[in-house]
Amino acid sequence: MTAAGEDGRHRCPWSLSAPAPDRALLRDYHDDEWGRPVRGRVALFERMTLEAFQSGLSWLVILRKRENFRRAFAGFDIETVAGFTEADTARLMADSGIVRNRAKIEATLANARVAAGLDVDLSDLLWRHAPPTRRRPASSDELPARTPESIAMARELKARGFRFVGPTTAYALMQAVGMVDDHLQDCWVPRPLAARDVSKGQ
Repeated sequence: MTAAGEDGRHRCPWSLSAPAPDRALLRDYHDDEWGRPVRGRVALFERMTLEAFQSGLSWLVILRKRENFRRAFAGFDIETVAGFTEADTARLMADSGIVRNRAKIEATLANARVAAGLDVDLSDLLWRHAPPTRRRPASSDELPARTPESIAMARELKARGFRFVGPTTAYALMQAVGMVDDHLQDCWVPRPLAARDVSKGQ
């Protein structure tokens, strides 16, 4: 079941779980981004990276630091991050504006190098694992942690050399970028009509 926000709109319960002053941050992410189809290699590299950093943490922690992540990782430009050196790793480990986890930082640099050398566009690689459209879940109890499609995505990404891309993280990515629509049935957010490319030409 959804919950009613201060504006009377019914939303997925997780979007209303943050205390003030972060309530609007989580609500706006739910309303404007989560579950909206996103394409583009840079945009999807950003989402992949943030989902990896979120592992073991609250998504709210990542949202609070999102602009810092963008600054620290050069706007998630794949070729730029692929060229980061040990000096950049040290810089990132000293940056209190992001999550200072060495394994995740090193995985991000490694993932950028893999993405830069792909024989297929990263966006196409990820989206080919999107499942067929299905009905929205009636309650949060119906939401899976992983699916056959996320298992297949994780398997292919790992085979290509990507790190921190297990089936659960892959499914969270699918939810975030609209490969699946997991807004609850009585959530006010409308079903998306089409994917939007937030990084044309990249």
